[in-house]
Amino acid sequence: MPHDPGPLSHCRPARIAAGAALPWIPSGLPGLSVQPLRFLADGRGFVELLRMPPGSVMPLHRHSGEAHTYQLSGWRQLCGGEIVGPGDYVYEPAGHVDWWKVVGDEILTALVMTMGAIEFLGPGGSLRGRTDADGRREAYRRYCGERGLDTVDLEDA
Repeated sequence: MPHDPGPLSHCRPARIAAGAALPWIPSGLPGLSVQPLRFLADGRGFVELLRMPPGSVMPLHRHSGEAHTYQLSGWRQLCGGEIVGPGDYVYEPAGHVDWWKVVGDEILTALVMTMGAIEFLGPGGSLRGRTDADGRREAYRRYCGERGLDTVDLEDA
């Protein structure tokens, strides 16, 4: 028998971001687009859907904080040779360096929670670019503003 929690006055409403109303934003990397879902308070990180077509490559990068990825569709091969597919979960600790590519003939879609920044690396570990919650937020606002789209409140309370 379910437990009766009593009056619901102590409950707070959930923060729902209707994915169908959120745009897919090109990221600057060939083929990569993201759908922002939440920007964590104090710039701690961000949550987004990531989408890439077959043959796309996520270039060499380092995570300054941990990253959690749940694969929804498509297949990717990690730089160590492992194959990740629908239903797989990948954890990357802070400092993790990797690259990967989309394999097979299906579009890759994954739910990603990134803490800290992602730093894109060049030869000898040189820093080629960087993205974090502030950068993702600004890209979302700019994309919507340029197209006359309303932004949805995706900020942590």
